[in-house]
Amino acid sequence: MREIALHLLDIAENSVAANAKNITLTVCEDLQSDLLTASVIDDGRGMSAEMTAAVVDPFVTSRTTRKVGLGIPLFKDAAESCNGNFFINSETGKGTRLDVKFQHSHIDRMPLGDLSTTMLTLFVAYPNIHWLFNYVAIPANGLPEEKFVFDSQPIIADLGDVPLTEPVVLTFIREYIEGGVARVQAASNCKSTIPQLIK
Repeated sequence: MREIALHLLDIAENSVAANAKNITLTVCEDLQSDLLTASVIDDGRGMSAEMTAAVVDPFVTSRTTRKVGLGIPLFKDAAESCNGNFFINSETGKGTRLDVKFQHSHIDRMPLGDLSTTMLTLFVAYPNIHWLFNYVAIPANGLPEEKFVFDSQPIIADLGDVPLTEPVVLTFIREYIEGGVARVQAASNCKSTIPQLIK
């Protein structure tokens, strides 16, 4: 996985597998401090201290569909190679929190990727989960932070019996998320600071 959004998708699916009912994803591009941070917080079944310590091992996974869990170890290595860090905290029966930090301007930092598609995919695939997505940008010029919040609960309530897979519904949700992310990026000039890979 070469995009932060895809790593967040993988981690959020781990939260789904852990029977979480509420999952919050937060991404912050802090141009003032030259940091890109992301977190995933869930109220799933959590992990023991031993499992939490071992989860960064690619040969340790709680999934039954595969024998290795490369997502978290690769994400940790990517952050640490970009002057960042990685933390995971979990408690059995209470849930898990994962935080990752990158130097925003680092030449080797992976691109942010398509946050809109990640959130749309998670929401449509798991509509019974309460999804909360926060995208924050702090401009380098000292202006106030820009923020977009996507909360799945009001949308589910408004739709009633209308399925999320209706084309008009999918289009609305995609445009709503894409518009919010684009507004924050434009206001804070985040787009122009994404590292470009040299081929």
